Amino acid sequence: MTQRVELATVMDRLGIDEMITEYAVAVDDGDWEAYRGLFTADGRADYRSAGGIEGDARQVAAWLAQNMRLFPMRQHLIVNRRVRFGVREQDIGDTAQVQADYVNPMRFAGTDGGSNSGSGEPDFVCGGRYAFAFARTYDGWRLREVVVQEKWRRMQPAHEGNAAP
Repeated sequence: MTQRVELATVMDRLGIDEMITEYAVAVDDGDWEAYRGLFTADGRADYRSAGGIEGDARQVAAWLAQNMRLFPMRQHLIVNRRVRFGVREQDIGDTAQVQADYVNPMRFAGTDGGSNSGSGEPDFVCGGRYAFAFARTYDGWRLREVVVQEKWRRMQPAHEGNAAP
């Protein structure tokens, strides 16, 4: 590999890493406009394994906006990112697949719509793996697809009857 190719690969990895961070921040902050802006025009998301929906980025953002009100406190931790670059239209590196593990502590809304009072600890925590598919666009790396594979969840006993989005 030449130095130029190695530098380009490092820059691509940094760009993809930034997109994954922007994804987590958009969901945690409830910035659904920013969330939609992370995707290509035909981008999709699939949250079915976590009790959610599958659809285009606009549909999923609307669903998230409604359902994340149940959790005014949320914090994605996305780690162990494995990046694999692909080929599209004979240009090496125009696509990327990323698998990344996540832990997502959240707190259910109180009766006033804010976080439950008390210790401030999360009362719902889930974890699993994301499968991200990226495409290089004129605007940089964008998400073509996000698939959530929830592997586990833990709820405090008072909320065990609630379904998680």
